[in-house]
Amino acid sequence: MTDKNIYNGPNRVFSGVQPSGDLHLGNYLGALKKFVKLQDEMECIYCIVDLHAITVWQDPKKLAQQTRHIAAAYLASGVDPSKAIVYNQSSVRAHSELAWYFNCIARIGWLNRMTQFKDKAGKNSEKMSVGLYNYPVLQAADILAFKATHVPVGEDQKQHLELTRDIAAKFNHDFSSPNFFPLCEPLIEGPGARVMSLRNGTEKMSKSDPSDNSRINLTDDADKISKKIRKAKTDAGAIPLSLDEIEGRPEVKNLVGIYSALSGKSDQDVLLEYAGKGFGIFKSALADLAVSKIHPITELMNRYLSDPEELNRILSTAADRASEISDPIVAEVRKIIGFSGV
Repeated sequence: MTDKNIYNGPNRVFSGVQPSGDLHLGNYLGALKKFVKLQDEMECIYCIVDLHAITVWQDPKKLAQQTRHIAAAYLASGVDPSKAIVYNQSSVRAHSELAWYFNCIARIGWLNRMTQFKDKAGKNSEKMSVGLYNYPVLQAADILAFKATHVPVGEDQKQHLELTRDIAAKFNHDFSSPNFFPLCEPLIEGPGARVMSLRNGTEKMSKSDPSDNSRINLTDDADKISKKIRKAKTDAGAIPLSLDEIEGRPEVKNLVGIYSALSGKSDQDVLLEYAGKGFGIFKSALADLAVSKIHPITELMNRYLSDPEELNRILSTAADRASEISDPIVAEVRKIIGFSGV
């Protein structure tokens, strides 16, 4: 039901990462590296979405540790807390308050169409939490609590972003407040953003994969990074000359894409450099490149993690900054809805 609107507020980016597992190379190339670039282009708000994490059971002590882990990954990757806001979701009340208001705006039919819940729940949907079902509404609140205009998204989140636009449009229409909320635009994945498993080039690299050799974790040391790439699955051929020749060869395409993303070269330039060479030579060069790019991030992450009090201070300061933006927006929402005493 998305309508067009003309929003005159500032361009603002919002994105979030769940603290539910170690981040890996795919997260770095698909999200963190992009976040660093965006902080010099627009106002950026990056959230550690711990409210989303608890839609499935989380060990409380581990959740707190993982929240600091994600914060350390943001910072070690180059996100500058003087430029961008990095905070944990549960420390800013606007998320949960606005989510309830949007629960009263969104429609059951809209949520029933969300395929991600169906994929995660499978045949056990009756046993899933209401929170998991309602996840996309909270996601809409995350974005609109800051009137974010741009959201980096992967393929699996585009449907949720469209729901956010529908909720914004319906609020604007129902309360005769045209253009109050922006209809946020997706920032589509760029080259190297979709990194596949090192063991199966047809599956996305994932922290939930039971094989640790399927991914390069940002906590892996230089030796582990090198070994995992050298053991990465390939086929029997050599490196081809053209892009057409890597179609139908998912493992080759994945490794070339990783090299491209880490080096800043195009896929075609990588092929031209290594065409006709065996995978032993190519994987050795890729391993050296990955170590040079990822290992410094690992070392810096470990430094941040060794000082949890400082990480907590950074998150707390950023949460205050986030609240300074979101609180007036939610206060205005309360007035528009008709609540008294605001």
